[in-house]
Amino acid sequence: MAPFTPHCVLVTGGAGFIGSNLVRWLLEHAPDLRVINLDLLTYAGNLESLSDVTTRHGASGDRRYGFVRGDITDLRLVRGLLRDGLQGGRGAPPVPPPDAVVHLAAESHVDRSIMGPAVFVDTNVRGTLTLLEACRAELAERPRPFRFVHVSTDEVYGSLGPGDPPFTEATSLAPNSPYAASKAAADLLVRAYVETFGVPAVTTRCSNNYGPFQFPEKLIPLMITRALADQPLPVYGDGMNVRDWIHVDDHAEALWAVLTRGATGRVYNIGGESEVPNLEIVRTILRALRKPESLIQFVNDRPGHDRRYAMDITRIRTELGWTPRRRLVDGLPATVEWYLTHREWWERVLNEAYRAANALYLEGRA
Repeated sequence: MAPFTPHCVLVTGGAGFIGSNLVRWLLEHAPDLRVINLDLLTYAGNLESLSDVTTRHGASGDRRYGFVRGDITDLRLVRGLLRDGLQGGRGAPPVPPPDAVVHLAAESHVDRSIMGPAVFVDTNVRGTLTLLEACRAELAERPRPFRFVHVSTDEVYGSLGPGDPPFTEATSLAPNSPYAASKAAADLLVRAYVETFGVPAVTTRCSNNYGPFQFPEKLIPLMITRALADQPLPVYGDGMNVRDWIHVDDHAEALWAVLTRGATGRVYNIGGESEVPNLEIVRTILRALRKPESLIQFVNDRPGHDRRYAMDITRIRTELGWTPRRRLVDGLPATVEWYLTHREWWERVLNEAYRAANALYLEGRA
């Protein structure tokens, strides 16, 4: 397959954790690329994560970046962006119509999906459907080279036992949480639009991301911020649930490889090849912060809690030449340091970040 060189990428959910890091990575590594960021700015979307990007690449910079606040379920809005790009005005830079979509916008926190599944179906399923419909209609009216990258998760595969081989792209889908089920449904919609309508789409399934600007409801930033306040660190069950960890910058590089060299209709697993029990992650954070392990508080296990994830990344390595660069042993301490030096970023969102934790297992505890 010939390499695809996009001129403008529409990133959905570009103010979130992975999205903001991807937007920054794209603008730094593809100097001729322009980026439109479409984000509704719900609780985990934060434009402060992109303040440096706006300064360097927005209206007062090289004008390669533009932001639109909007909902991916708004078909008229998405159709307009695909048709017209950004026309500028009010100091905003004009950006041409995109020839690629990297779809990251999603409700993504498993705990919140247990508390309220409906919004996950609305955003993750109906939102993906809307984007696919918009791309299909746009390409029917204005055919052009185009790519749609749907960013999914290893959680669609379900759970592995201790001795099971890692997930491959051929592993059956067996989601166990409402979040994972909504992402699996979206994955199947993407497949259907490739097979039925010829939409040039690719799906990626990634393991657990970590790094700067992650909303502090996920494991690593939750533990860092609570440890800094000498608060109990809630650990589900026995803490031996295993996750594969990948640095968000490695994920961004992998998404670029898939966007520019991936084959239409393919699924690509993206993983960090760093399987670690959650309890070991927590203990590493405590050591880095010089905090006692007595802060660890074991709580009732999460319903449907997958025991282990592991990713076989042979396909993306052999077909696209991508492999993770950052080892967890280096990336995790650097992430802890980032949260130490960016307290003003995360302190403003702590009340919302802790909402799910308080509702599920911390309410009424010290």
